[in-house]
Amino acid sequence: MRVLLVGSGGREHALATAIARSPLLDTLFAAPGNPGMADCARCVSIAADDIPGLVEFAKKEKIDLVVPGPEVSLVAGLTDACQQAGIACAGPSKAAAALEGSKAFTKEVADAAGIPTARWQRFDTNSSTDAAKAYVREQGAPIVIKADGLAAGKGVVVAQSVDEALDAIDRLGLPLVIEECLVGREVSLFAFCADDKASLIGAARDHKRVGDGDTGPNTGGMGAICPPPDFDRTAQEAALDLTVRPMLAEMVRRGTPFRGVIFAGLMLTEEGPKLIEYNVRFGDPEAQALLIRLESDLLPALKALAEGTLSEDSIRFSDKPSISLVLAAKGYPDAPIKGGVISGLDRTEQLPGVSVFHAGTKLDGDKLLANGGRVLTICATGPTAAKARSRAYEAAATIQWDDKMLRSDIGL
Repeated sequence: MRVLLVGSGGREHALATAIARSPLLDTLFAAPGNPGMADCARCVSIAADDIPGLVEFAKKEKIDLVVPGPEVSLVAGLTDACQQAGIACAGPSKAAAALEGSKAFTKEVADAAGIPTARWQRFDTNSSTDAAKAYVREQGAPIVIKADGLAAGKGVVVAQSVDEALDAIDRLGLPLVIEECLVGREVSLFAFCADDKASLIGAARDHKRVGDGDTGPNTGGMGAICPPPDFDRTAQEAALDLTVRPMLAEMVRRGTPFRGVIFAGLMLTEEGPKLIEYNVRFGDPEAQALLIRLESDLLPALKALAEGTLSEDSIRFSDKPSISLVLAAKGYPDAPIKGGVISGLDRTEQLPGVSVFHAGTKLDGDKLLANGGRVLTICATGPTAAKARSRAYEAAATIQWDDKMLRSDIGL
């Protein structure tokens, strides 16, 4: 098979590594890719949101399957454009991708499907920030303010005070979703879905805030543990029945069936799991922690997603726990410092049970530079979560550049 993987982050590098192992693969292209992905794919300079450019390339290169990584491609309609060109694409349609593209749409679907979720209120562009602020004052804090659109994982503010919530409204602007603050432990649940079928991939716990002790602003994610110690396979299957399968049935009822990877962000409350949000692709850095445990061939499952022929036992994972650890640039998420020369990767890649995935990197001659907020993801497996964690931090210590930053409490 000739495969085009769309994206350039750590998630896409992990996907590329998994796809490259498939005996079904002939050629793997990555658009735009990154220096790490160049080891297993041919990188082409096409942006992830350049839908016409991606489709034209896929036609020219006789691509058998397009695999979207980031949400921006899906919300922009990559799957629809591929299908119109007769090219298989392992992702949801633009209409189904609204599950991530609009927080309000997600809440409407959840309510219609009877999925437990937080109480909420939408304030669209026909409303006013004054009305949103009045609602916050009436509800009190803590309270959650969400931008009703894509925000690269940075459009959610869990406000601990009314003043913080009012500031978030001013910063995020309209449209907004304002909702009850759920109390519990957050987990990320992943499944392959095709119409009314769902095949559990697994679960992870992401550490979203930039600082130790879950302090500072939200980010795209600073690390993950897989699986969460308080969310075993039985609990994951029960949560799939509660929060994913009813959504799939509702999407079929609406005439916009979902085919692709669903990422259900859940809060494990005293009353049971409650839906926080859906994403329509793998998480980052959760994908890295999940895929390092993959034991079966990923490519047939991705092909089945595109064709709607998914079986519910399509993939197999190791029982060994894993940790993903993001190495970021100081100043992330607001103003990451770029340009530092990265060293030590040759030593890191020799360590047992460790993989390194590139994200915000670029080559300058023979030098590898930090070129983004989240620069590298270190992943490690082990017989126990503690061993996986120690391996990840040992590996992280071998990599250096000016302005490197990481959390010290991932997986605790």
